[in-house]
Amino acid sequence: MWTRKFIKNCRRSVSILTPLILTALALPLLAQEAKTTQKMTEKDREYAIAQLNGSREKFRASVAGLSETQLKFKSTPDRWSIAEVAEHITLAEDLFFTTLTDKLLKSPLTPDKERKLSDEQILALVTNRSTKFQAPDPLKPAGKWSSMVEIMQEFDKRRGRTIDFVKTTNIDLRSHFGPFGPNTEIDALQYTLFLSGHCERHTAQILEVKADPNFPKK
Repeated sequence: MWTRKFIKNCRRSVSILTPLILTALALPLLAQEAKTTQKMTEKDREYAIAQLNGSREKFRASVAGLSETQLKFKSTPDRWSIAEVAEHITLAEDLFFTTLTDKLLKSPLTPDKERKLSDEQILALVTNRSTKFQAPDPLKPAGKWSSMVEIMQEFDKRRGRTIDFVKTTNIDLRSHFGPFGPNTEIDALQYTLFLSGHCERHTAQILEVKADPNFPKK
C-alpha cells in the first residue's frame, strides 16, 4: 500500500493518516475522481490560507470562556476532555507541518502528475466524524501544557507558522506529492488542507463534548 521508503521516512505521519485513509475507502464521493494537473495559483494560496484561518477561529471559539471544570469534563472515563482534545490538536499541528516541509516538499517535482482527489474531497474526508479512531502515541494528550491559555498560545504560534509559510513560499505546492491511501496521492497544498481539516475535525469533537447533557453549566 505504502512504499517502503515513505514508511521508513515518515512512519509517524503514516500512522496518523492511515485511519483517515481507511475512512476514504467508504466514502462515495471518492468515486468521483478529480483528475487535474496545474501549478499553484494565487487563488490556491488564498484558499488554503482561508481554510487555515477559518479552522483556527472555530477552534478558538470552541474553547473560549470555558471554566476549568468544563475543560476537564469527560462524558465517559475513556473519552477525552476538551483540554485533552485541544492538546491533541496542538501536538498534531507541529507534526503535520514537519511532515509537509521535511517529507512532501523533498519529494520529486512532478507538475504533470494527475490529482485524483479535489481539495473539497480532502476536506470532506478529514472532517467526517462518522468513524472514530485511536490517536497514535505521539499525539495522545499527556498534560504537556499546564493550562488552556498555554495550549492556545502554543497552537497560535504553530498555526501562525503554517499560515506564514503558505503566504510566503515560492515553492509550487501543487507539484510535490505524497501517498494518501492505495493508488492515491495528494499534493502539498492539499496537505495543508488536511492539516486544517484535522483541526476542524477535532473542534467538532469539542462541540460534541459541550453538547453532552451532563456538561457543567459553569
